[in-house]
Amino acid sequence: MAQNGDSPEQLTLLRETVRRSRTKEPAGITSTLPIAQIAVDMPLPHLDRPFDYLVPDDLADAAQPGARVKVRFAGKDLDGFVLRRLEASGHDGKLARIRKVVSPEQVLTPEVADLCRTVADRYAGVFADVTRLAVPPRHAKVEAEPLKCSQPVRPVVSDSRSEWAPYPVAGGFLDALTRSEAPRAIWTAVPGADWALAFAQAAAVCASSGRGALLLAPDARDLERLADACTSVLGPDGFVSLSADLGPTARYRAFLAALRGCTRVVIGTRGAAFAPVADLGLVALWDDGDDSYAEPRAPYPHAREVLLLRAHRQKCAALLGGFARSAETAALLESGWAAELIADRTVVRAAAPAVHIAGESDTDLARDPAARAARLPHRAFEIAREGLRSGPVLVQVPRAGYLPSLVCQTCRAPSRCSTCGGTLRRTGGSGPPSCSVCGRPAVDHRCPECGDTRMRAAVVGARRTAEELGRAFPGVLVRTSGGDNMLDKVSDQAALIVTTPGAEPVAEGGYSAALLLDTWLLLARPDLRAPEEAVRRWFNAAALVRPAQDGGAVIMVGEPSSTPLQAVVRWSPEGFAARELEERRTARLAPAAKLAELTGPTEAVSDLLARVRQLVDPQAGLEVLGPVAIDDETSRAVVRTPRSAGTSLARALKEGQAARSTKKLIGSVRVQVDPASFG
Repeated sequence: MAQNGDSPEQLTLLRETVRRSRTKEPAGITSTLPIAQIAVDMPLPHLDRPFDYLVPDDLADAAQPGARVKVRFAGKDLDGFVLRRLEASGHDGKLARIRKVVSPEQVLTPEVADLCRTVADRYAGVFADVTRLAVPPRHAKVEAEPLKCSQPVRPVVSDSRSEWAPYPVAGGFLDALTRSEAPRAIWTAVPGADWALAFAQAAAVCASSGRGALLLAPDARDLERLADACTSVLGPDGFVSLSADLGPTARYRAFLAALRGCTRVVIGTRGAAFAPVADLGLVALWDDGDDSYAEPRAPYPHAREVLLLRAHRQKCAALLGGFARSAETAALLESGWAAELIADRTVVRAAAPAVHIAGESDTDLARDPAARAARLPHRAFEIAREGLRSGPVLVQVPRAGYLPSLVCQTCRAPSRCSTCGGTLRRTGGSGPPSCSVCGRPAVDHRCPECGDTRMRAAVVGARRTAEELGRAFPGVLVRTSGGDNMLDKVSDQAALIVTTPGAEPVAEGGYSAALLLDTWLLLARPDLRAPEEAVRRWFNAAALVRPAQDGGAVIMVGEPSSTPLQAVVRWSPEGFAARELEERRTARLAPAAKLAELTGPTEAVSDLLARVRQLVDPQAGLEVLGPVAIDDETSRAVVRTPRSAGTSLARALKEGQAARSTKKLIGSVRVQVDPASFG
């Protein structure tokens, strides 16, 4: 203890002695691979690179590639992943130490880390943003659970290939999988095909060769169908399901099961594209045109592109399937990157229902002069009535709700709320209309254009359609599917099933008929992909109907000369996709060209455009569209190049963002490369 007579020098020495006794001497630096390259969780473009840190001796065993760590960066403790261990650093300055190993679990495998880097570069994003999509948040309790498998499990699988029998070259594709080769195919399924069972059989072939498979479905309902099929083919322990709907704990448990090699087959939705499947042999994705595959978080990758990049980087097989075909898959076929898996036309005709367009023939018009204008023409009622004799009838309506949009009875001007300007709608058969934005009842509405107080429906929703059909077919059960009330399956009993696009339940034995109403509404969406999306929705619904030889019929209410409608009548998804690709090539739009959308404050967008112009090679054919004002403060611009210069464009966008980040310029610009919707 200090005494009153101690000198200042003695007090200083005493304090230093006490401080040293309380301070733990830091561990030495390991002599084996003492440098760790760390991907720090820092979403700034100009810092998107690994940083070198020293590995303390007491952390050497745990700080392995893929492990989560804590490091000091810019005066803060930040999370990061160990990417690799090195003998020496290329940095001349003083290196900091790794402060802590959060978990020794090597959650970021080298293959997934390489994929994350590739995806970040492809979409002009940063590595940290992609790893947040690839690696779920840690749950220490789940990591501490007993390991249920210590060796990779090869499931007992069925050797059936029954679902692939209609496709002449499918046998060669599956044989290549058994030889651990890397075939790539675009599969156009015949109407009524059990796609989930076909995927499960392909995964079984891959797993039987000792390699892993990754299968993606667009949503939870389709994932459940895929899980049922995999259970029947691989057994309940032969696969693991990975999706956000599982919840954080269950999702992390499934992630660790795949990481630790407890299964060779992983199924999931969009986020599972980065799943750590060991010795990956096959990636497969169903219905690639579904917008559920487009990631809404930066850098906005599409699951299809992630899987294609993964197939290329890891040299594994790729399979993209659907009843319809997107322009992107048509481009893959045209380039020769993938082969076509398609049935003979005689097989397709035998499996497809009879498809008609209301008012397409003179006979239709003679019996019902208003067939082309009526929402429910006479022939649609006839087909529904005939179909109800033998089973359920599907009715597809593009919009949910009751009367989601109203217009003036006289002048057809949109009816809007006098308080906020929102669209007026009806949510039921009684009561006044209300605003879709603020909910205020429009009890005394008067049209500002002509003064009329009467309103009529601009669009009829699924609930109102169900009500009308219930009156038209008394005694027939009417059920709706959509929104929060989704039906997965229905029986083969006579019923009218009214659904919105994408919410169609599977009918036992197939639907006897289908009515596709308001086709103009799907085509009228202000989006580049509106025709492609409409055709995809119609093919998916029509594929649920029984074959024509069993009485199955589909009627579409729309313009008979419409090219998208005619594609469904002829059941030619491949022809429509090829035509769509050619039109986009003429217009220089994706996938024929590389496209990027820039959205943000006007000055920031203009600044980034100027930087991109300087960075892109003049010979690359850069074209700038805009910027166009969205509101008083925000603008949007589009930049595009030929497909061959896509890498150069992505690099220029990223370098431009990095330069702005370095200078700490005000305003954040959102960059979306090849956006899923564009209009």
